Amino acid sequence: MLFDTDGRAVADPTAHLRAYLGRDDVELAREGAVSHFDQLPVSVLTTAALDWVRRAVPDVPVDERRFRPNVLVRTPPGTPPFVEDRWIGREARLGATVRIDFLRSSERCVMTGRAQQDLPRTSAVLKAIATAHDNRFDALATVLTAGTVRVGDPLVLG
Repeated sequence: MLFDTDGRAVADPTAHLRAYLGRDDVELAREGAVSHFDQLPVSVLTTAALDWVRRAVPDVPVDERRFRPNVLVRTPPGTPPFVEDRWIGREARLGATVRIDFLRSSERCVMTGRAQQDLPRTSAVLKAIATAHDNRFDALATVLTAGTVRVGDPLVLG
Protein backbone atom coordinates (compact mmCIF):
# COMPACT_ATOMS: atom_id res chain seq x y z
CA MET A 1 0.00 0.00 0.00
CA LEU A 2 1.25 3.50 -0.85
CA PHE A 3 0.64 6.50 1.37
CA ASP A 4 0.71 10.18 0.45
CA THR A 5 2.81 12.78 2.28
CA ASP A 6 -0.01 13.23 4.83
CA GLY A 7 -0.14 9.50 5.61
CA ARG A 8 -3.38 8.77 3.72
CA ALA A 9 -3.64 5.55 1.69
CA VAL A 10 -3.53 6.10 -2.08
CA ALA A 11 -5.95 4.01 -4.18
CA ASP A 12 -4.10 4.39 -7.52
CA PRO A 13 -0.36 4.87 -6.83
CA THR A 14 0.59 5.62 -10.45
CA ALA A 15 -2.13 8.25 -10.84
CA HIS A 16 -1.11 9.80 -7.52
CA LEU A 17 2.57 9.89 -8.51
CA ARG A 18 1.78 11.44 -11.90
CA ALA A 19 -0.39 14.13 -10.30
CA TYR A 20 2.18 14.81 -7.58
CA LEU A 21 5.02 15.19 -10.11
CA GLY A 22 2.90 16.90 -12.76
CA ARG A 23 4.11 14.36 -15.33
CA ASP A 24 2.36 11.71 -17.41
CA ASP A 25 5.54 9.80 -18.33
CA VAL A 26 6.16 8.04 -14.99
CA GLU A 27 4.82 4.80 -13.57
CA LEU A 28 5.13 3.27 -10.14
CA ALA A 29 6.07 -0.41 -10.40
CA ARG A 30 6.99 -3.11 -7.91
CA GLU A 31 10.72 -3.72 -7.81
CA GLY A 32 11.76 -7.08 -9.19
CA ALA A 33 14.63 -9.30 -8.18
CA VAL A 34 17.23 -6.61 -8.92
CA SER A 35 17.52 -3.78 -6.42
CA HIS A 36 17.58 -0.31 -7.94
CA PHE A 37 18.80 1.89 -5.14
CA ASP A 38 22.30 3.24 -5.60
CA GLN A 39 24.81 1.18 -3.63
CA LEU A 40 23.12 1.62 -0.21
CA PRO A 41 19.52 2.47 0.75
CA VAL A 42 20.05 6.11 1.79
CA SER A 43 22.05 8.81 0.00
CA VAL A 44 22.54 12.12 1.83
CA LEU A 45 23.89 15.20 0.07
CA THR A 46 24.48 18.72 1.37
CA THR A 47 23.88 22.10 -0.19
CA ALA A 48 27.57 22.82 0.58
CA ALA A 49 28.54 20.05 -1.85
CA LEU A 50 26.11 21.32 -4.49
CA ASP A 51 27.47 24.86 -4.10
CA TRP A 52 30.99 23.50 -4.65
CA VAL A 53 29.93 21.81 -7.92
CA ARG A 54 28.27 25.03 -9.09
CA ARG A 55 31.53 26.92 -8.50
CA ALA A 56 33.60 24.17 -10.17
CA VAL A 57 31.47 24.14 -13.34
CA PRO A 58 29.87 27.60 -13.47
CA ASP A 59 28.57 27.21 -17.02
CA VAL A 60 26.58 24.04 -16.26
CA PRO A 61 23.15 23.96 -14.56
CA VAL A 62 23.58 21.94 -11.37
CA ASP A 63 20.98 20.85 -8.88
CA GLU A 64 20.31 17.77 -6.73
CA ARG A 65 18.56 15.88 -9.55
CA ARG A 66 21.95 15.11 -11.06
CA PHE A 67 22.84 13.12 -7.91
CA ARG A 68 19.49 11.55 -6.91
CA PRO A 69 19.89 11.91 -3.12
CA ASN A 70 17.21 10.60 -0.78
CA VAL A 71 17.95 13.45 1.60
CA LEU A 72 19.29 16.93 0.84
CA VAL A 73 20.63 18.71 3.93
CA ARG A 74 20.57 22.50 3.87
CA THR A 75 23.92 23.54 5.34
CA PRO A 76 24.73 26.99 6.72
CA PRO A 77 26.77 29.41 4.59
CA GLY A 78 30.48 28.76 4.98
CA THR A 79 30.11 24.99 5.47
CA PRO A 80 33.06 23.37 3.72
CA PRO A 81 32.38 21.21 0.67
CA PHE A 82 32.45 17.46 1.28
CA VAL A 83 31.49 17.84 4.96
CA GLU A 84 29.65 14.55 4.44
CA ASP A 85 33.04 12.77 4.51
CA ARG A 86 33.23 13.50 8.24
CA TRP A 87 29.98 11.59 8.81
CA ILE A 88 31.28 8.23 7.61
CA GLY A 89 31.35 5.79 10.52
CA ARG A 90 28.80 7.81 12.50
CA GLU A 91 25.12 7.45 13.21
CA ALA A 92 22.56 10.23 12.79
CA ARG A 93 18.95 10.94 13.59
CA LEU A 94 16.61 12.31 10.92
CA GLY A 95 13.52 13.93 12.34
CA ALA A 96 12.07 12.52 15.54
CA THR A 97 12.58 8.78 15.04
CA VAL A 98 14.65 7.76 12.01
CA ARG A 99 18.19 6.62 12.73
CA ILE A 100 20.76 5.96 10.01
CA ASP A 101 24.35 4.71 9.96
CA PHE A 102 26.74 6.38 7.51
CA LEU A 103 29.01 3.77 5.90
CA ARG A 104 30.75 5.39 2.92
CA SER A 105 30.36 7.77 0.01
CA SER A 106 29.17 7.08 -3.54
CA GLU A 107 31.51 6.52 -6.43
CA ARG A 108 29.85 8.64 -9.11
CA CYS A 109 29.18 7.56 -12.68
CA VAL A 110 28.02 9.03 -15.99
CA MET A 111 24.46 9.41 -14.64
CA THR A 112 25.54 12.79 -13.17
CA GLY A 113 25.88 14.11 -16.71
CA ARG A 114 22.77 12.62 -18.31
CA ALA A 115 20.27 15.04 -19.80
CA GLN A 116 16.98 15.27 -17.93
CA GLN A 117 14.12 17.71 -18.23
CA ASP A 118 15.88 21.13 -18.22
CA LEU A 119 19.36 19.82 -17.34
CA PRO A 120 21.54 19.37 -20.44
CA ARG A 121 23.95 16.50 -21.00
CA THR A 122 27.46 17.28 -19.70
CA SER A 123 30.62 15.47 -18.69
CA ALA A 124 31.96 18.48 -16.76
CA VAL A 125 30.24 17.60 -13.47
CA LEU A 126 31.73 14.11 -13.27
CA LYS A 127 35.17 15.35 -14.36
CA ALA A 128 35.16 18.01 -11.62
CA ILE A 129 34.18 15.50 -8.93
CA ALA A 130 36.71 12.93 -10.18
CA THR A 131 39.52 15.46 -10.21
CA ALA A 132 38.81 17.17 -6.90
CA HIS A 133 37.37 14.39 -4.76
CA ASP A 134 38.40 10.99 -6.11
CA ASN A 135 35.03 10.61 -7.85
CA ARG A 136 33.20 10.48 -4.48
CA PHE A 137 30.15 12.62 -3.71
CA ASP A 138 27.62 12.25 -0.83
CA ALA A 139 27.30 10.02 2.24
CA LEU A 140 25.62 6.62 2.01
CA ALA A 141 23.81 5.06 4.93
CA THR A 142 21.74 2.14 6.07
CA VAL A 143 18.56 2.53 8.09
CA LEU A 144 18.83 1.52 11.75
CA THR A 145 15.37 2.70 12.81
CA ALA A 146 12.67 3.34 10.21
CA GLY A 147 10.09 6.08 10.45
CA THR A 148 8.80 9.19 8.74
CA VAL A 149 11.03 12.04 7.59
CA ARG A 150 9.50 15.34 6.54
CA VAL A 151 10.86 18.32 4.65
CA GLY A 152 12.58 20.57 7.19
CA ASP A 153 13.41 17.80 9.69
CA PRO A 154 16.91 18.17 11.12
CA LEU A 155 19.77 15.73 10.68
CA VAL A 156 21.55 15.34 14.03
CA LEU A 157 24.83 13.45 14.16
CA GLY A 158 25.31 11.05 17.06
